[in-house]
Amino acid sequence: MPAVRHVAQPAQWPLYLSAVVDIAFPAHTVRVAPGPAPRDLAGLPHPLPDGRAIHILTAFNPAGRPTTDRANLRAQHDLLGRLHTAGLRWWPAVGGDRAGTHREISAAVTGLTDSRARALGRHFGQDAVFAWSPASWRLLACDPATPDAATADWHATPLPPL
Repeated sequence: MPAVRHVAQPAQWPLYLSAVVDIAFPAHTVRVAPGPAPRDLAGLPHPLPDGRAIHILTAFNPAGRPTTDRANLRAQHDLLGRLHTAGLRWWPAVGGDRAGTHREISAAVTGLTDSRARALGRHFGQDAVFAWSPASWRLLACDPATPDAATADWHATPLPPL
């Protein structure tokens, strides 16, 4: 009989839950962060009129383990190539901690389902991806055996351009 696989959330999960993402839209840059705050959906910050999710993907530091700059940039280039080949719209993004001591180049992507975003994250060795919509800020586990995603309120603030 095969062994039953019990997978816990990754050790970095608490860091992912508190992460912020800076997204460079053409007209403005926005920092999206978990936490309650008033938000004006008529203006800043969510750019999609139909409320679809924007998924935040990176190929940096697979499995939450630091990797060389060269390997990270090569993997991120591959991710962006896949997005281009699939005809997906994306904006440059940077995810990390609130203090800015850890930052990872990312892409804020439209046109993905949660399932496809998780699959792309899994392909690049990621523990999780983010999904941002007017309704929520979600952390989606890439490993199907990992406990389900966390959901939070969010707030966004304008930033100087990236």
